[in-house]
Amino acid sequence: MTVTTLDPRTALVVIDLQNGLQALTGTPHAIGDVIERTARLAGAFRARALPVVLVRVTSSPDGADATPGRAETPLRGHTMPAGWDEIVPELAGHPGDITVTKRNWSAFYGTDLDLHLRRRGITQIVLTGVATSIGVESTARAAHEHGYHLTLATDAMTDLDADAHRHSTEKIFPRVGERGTTDEILELLAKTHA
Repeated sequence: MTVTTLDPRTALVVIDLQNGLQALTGTPHAIGDVIERTARLAGAFRARALPVVLVRVTSSPDGADATPGRAETPLRGHTMPAGWDEIVPELAGHPGDITVTKRNWSAFYGTDLDLHLRRRGITQIVLTGVATSIGVESTARAAHEHGYHLTLATDAMTDLDADAHRHSTEKIFPRVGERGTTDEILELLAKTHA
């Protein structure tokens, strides 16, 4: 891992850690571990008055607002239980946090995420969440394209497929940012944001 620095104006952006995804079997990290590590990061960011952005994915009950286009494995047609799109309790309930609602894989496309970050002078993002190869990777690519410095907390994210997780963390993420563990990021945060 190569995490080297955190800018003075860094935000934690958490992808899709919400009730309906807790039942997923994460690999290589259990969802519970990802939530616990992300909660530690969120606590450290809040303690330093740095923004915490909680991104949640949702859709209308009829799927009408889902991303259009043909796909071999469409995501439409699944009935979700009530409250599936609410942020997990371990992260929810902090009035200073920013909540962004998305309907696509990337937290940037069709949302006000970039506006929230730019208004606060954010130049760097620490990224966590699920699924590594879908929402996290899509957001990481968009963050890079938007000109943000990016740190990826690789043990605070997981996927449904170990090979997909490995591909994202080993092949894609080094091209768009720096990788580090939760503990490495917390240590650097303590040094640079005392």
